[in-house]
Amino acid sequence: MKKKIRDLFLLSILCLGITQSLLAQNVTVKGKVTDDKGEMIPGASVTVKGSQQGTLTDAEGAYSIDVAGNATLVFSFLGYLKEEVPVSNRSTIDVSLKTDTKALEEVVVVGYGTQRKIETTGSIASVKAADLVQTPVANVAQGLQSRIAGVQINQNTGSPGGNVSVRIRGTNSINGSSEPLYVVDGIQISNGGGINDVSPLSTINPNDIESVEVLKDASASAIYGARAANGVILITTKRGKSGATRVTYDGYYGSQKVNKMLKVLNAAEFGQLENEVFKDNYYANPASLGEGVDWQKVIFRKAPIQNHQLSINGGSEKTQLALSLNYFDQDGTMRGSAFTRYSFRLNLDHQINKNIKIGTSILGSQSVADGIQTGSTDIGNAGVVTATVLGAAVGAPPTLQPYRPDGTIFPFGEQGNGRYREVTNPLSFIEVLNKRSIKRVLANLYGEVKLFKGLTYRASFNLDQKGELYNYYSPRSIVNKSDLTDASGSASKGNYNNLALLHESILTYSTNFGKNHSFKATAVFGTQGEQYNENVMSAQGFPNDATQNEAMQLALTRTVGSFRSSQRLDSYMGRVNYGFKDKLFVDVTARIDGSSKFGANLKYGIFPAISAAYRLIEEPFMKDLTWLSDFKLRGSFGLTGNAGGLDPYQSLATVAANGSNYMLNHLYATGIDPSRIANKDLRWEQSVQTNFGVDVSLLNNRISLIADVYYKKTEDLLFEKTLPMSSGYTKINGNFAGLQNKGLELAVNARILDGPLKWDVSANTTINRNKVTTLDGGVTSERFINTYSLLKVGEPLGIFKTYVFDGINQTGEAILPGYDGRLGGQKVKDMNGDGKIDANDQVITGNPNPKFIYGFSTNLSYKGFDLAAFLSGSQGNDIYNASRLSFENPLGQRNLLEGVVNRWSPTNPNNQYASAFQAGRLPISDYVMEDGSYLRCKNITLGYKLPAFKGVQSIRVYVSANNLFTVTNYSGFDPEVNTFAGSNTQIGVDNFVYPQAKSFLGGIQVSF
Repeated sequence: MKKKIRDLFLLSILCLGITQSLLAQNVTVKGKVTDDKGEMIPGASVTVKGSQQGTLTDAEGAYSIDVAGNATLVFSFLGYLKEEVPVSNRSTIDVSLKTDTKALEEVVVVGYGTQRKIETTGSIASVKAADLVQTPVANVAQGLQSRIAGVQINQNTGSPGGNVSVRIRGTNSINGSSEPLYVVDGIQISNGGGINDVSPLSTINPNDIESVEVLKDASASAIYGARAANGVILITTKRGKSGATRVTYDGYYGSQKVNKMLKVLNAAEFGQLENEVFKDNYYANPASLGEGVDWQKVIFRKAPIQNHQLSINGGSEKTQLALSLNYFDQDGTMRGSAFTRYSFRLNLDHQINKNIKIGTSILGSQSVADGIQTGSTDIGNAGVVTATVLGAAVGAPPTLQPYRPDGTIFPFGEQGNGRYREVTNPLSFIEVLNKRSIKRVLANLYGEVKLFKGLTYRASFNLDQKGELYNYYSPRSIVNKSDLTDASGSASKGNYNNLALLHESILTYSTNFGKNHSFKATAVFGTQGEQYNENVMSAQGFPNDATQNEAMQLALTRTVGSFRSSQRLDSYMGRVNYGFKDKLFVDVTARIDGSSKFGANLKYGIFPAISAAYRLIEEPFMKDLTWLSDFKLRGSFGLTGNAGGLDPYQSLATVAANGSNYMLNHLYATGIDPSRIANKDLRWEQSVQTNFGVDVSLLNNRISLIADVYYKKTEDLLFEKTLPMSSGYTKINGNFAGLQNKGLELAVNARILDGPLKWDVSANTTINRNKVTTLDGGVTSERFINTYSLLKVGEPLGIFKTYVFDGINQTGEAILPGYDGRLGGQKVKDMNGDGKIDANDQVITGNPNPKFIYGFSTNLSYKGFDLAAFLSGSQGNDIYNASRLSFENPLGQRNLLEGVVNRWSPTNPNNQYASAFQAGRLPISDYVMEDGSYLRCKNITLGYKLPAFKGVQSIRVYVSANNLFTVTNYSGFDPEVNTFAGSNTQIGVDNFVYPQAKSFLGGIQVSF
């Protein structure tokens, strides 16, 4: 019996082995892949489950693959649900993939609600959270750069936490703000400030952001009324999700260094120049001086950067929580500069019952920025330019020393017998205390009630509180001993506080009627109050540096100042969305804003907009175009406002202290006099915008194209109009100017490979043209902003108007009247041919506005590896490299750029660089105009996802290079530059701004 059982067992094993052997034999499987309408799908992925083996269907949807008879095939294509089919030794397998309806249900944030992406009628662009933090950025605007068509973002300074200027569809104001409105979880904030200020966006942690939507046209942004003319950027932070609690750590550490240093004269060349300028043979043997001190190497350094974030996300069906803690620390590549931020975020949502939901969002941060003064606005004055750290480093004599033997800073006035008392040791600027400490809280509390089917009421209460403490102290120790007086040492301390409170009540009604009609209505009431106050104290004359600015009562002289303002904005908004068969959509919006800042006659403004979209893909005649996945036409028209240029009380007649003291009855009294004339008609700037767009998807959404053309006319711009002296005032601020912007935007996204090797690319480009349409109420047609930047009717903003460089005055040449020329000095052209040089010879010589801007990104992944790259660029913009007016001018006592070694002399009749000449100045000409075009590799990242193991859901390690290289012909530190930061009229000027850094870092992402 046992023998029979054993024989039966062995026979079973044998049969099973034969069966497995037959199943394991390779089979050539052929077939076709179609959609749920029976249309062939070319490029569909056919892979063997559990392996990297696979193929793609051809143009007819057919495939062929050799597999084991017991394998399972996985069929997939973008926009369709995956299908798994066991082979079971079959040689023919045809598969029909079902449409993934989630692709049609993709939702975007539109302000006061959401919409399905296919329903959007305005121009709205979205950016993924992962793209925002691909590069190590201190604020969200940096992460958006070159990722969205129609949005120009300039990193005006490389200083840690430094300022960023954002322009959506061009510059929309002259004296007002052109920065967009930012809405963070319903809280409205603004960006602004100068070149040495800390960006307010730096107080928000980019790692906390879930999504960013940019509202570009009037129909999309009109819901924000008087604050929307510059576009709106909606920021939504990450919220909790029900399910198991997930803990994530994300951190990186790296090193930064400056991309470029300028070549300057070495000590031997500088000594020779000094002898020529002063003709005193101070340096008896210049050649013996050698290279000397490289001052740029003294002030620049390799600097660490690091970021650490711990996030917790989870919850039940009723309560969801998202909590994060973040630490970001960046030392600047220039010594003495740094930025540190500590932040936390708490998002909590709770469903009380099926009809009531409450929640909160709280973002808190404390940031500290150590700054140094860069970017002089004085043009051609080497003495002023060297009063900033970068100018001082370029101009510092290489024959002098940075430190005394005891290691302390060696003032230049104490070297060389006082010959260089007018030049400052660059290290002195690093010793200056220049610290800003900023605390900020953004909080939102909401309650949502479903009143009945389709009707929801939401009440939100928002707070934006910001407190800033500014500390400044310039020590006595950096002053030349011979210049020390009782007034040496200067200090200031400022407290700045801003509180904004906003309440919004939102009613939303949504319904479908019939089989084909959808309807949604939104009504909003909002009221916002904002209060600002500052207290500032400054002092001079300290006995020593021991207390810096913490004992200002010790100073010889002290001054105090204070300021307070308040403003209020009441708003009413209505929006109606109608849809028909997922084919036709119409949106109508209107908002009324009333502001305390507007004039008495114009307290309220109305901002309407209308838009429509038509999805032709839903028409029967389009069904045969199987290669076309979606085709939508969009059009919009609307009016938006810009109240950002209006400070409180500008419409009122005001008085102010004039800074003069008068002796009355043997007592000093401060004088007060009228400072502003009333303007009861002062109001917001307004933009009328028309937009036409098309959204196209091809090959089952494998390729998508978005194109927009727009025309935007901005009127009633704030501008200072000159008044006759008989009025008692020199000017009045009113709505006296106009601008026009028109342009084209293109964005393309493509998933090139979707098999084992995945590859997708995206690119965008923007062409924008602006021009001034009205100035000074039509009284004037042009006005100089400074000695080289011009506002002119019919021309773009910020154009350069200068003399035209015409070489060097050579021996025997005549010098034209009216021009302070000299032998070996620069000459300019007589443009009108009248035989003399005057203002009539100045012409338009440059345009700082680019012909187009662009961005490109690519992402590859294979098995656990991923590789991403991102490039950005600007083409056709001019830069006025004003620093060359100072450092290619051989006036003595300051070092110069390397090219001046080839300066003019009787034996070297060069036609570019002027001869040595004490205290000379170069004319304001196009001599320093340069092409600012560039292509920059913003980021390359290589990552690897390790296999998961017990207790750890995923681990990814990566290395990243940022600002890796820049292709440009620009001779300065950085082509992405503007000394005047976010100015609307002074654009594309470089006078030694803090350059951007190149960085290399490594990071890890772990989920538990």
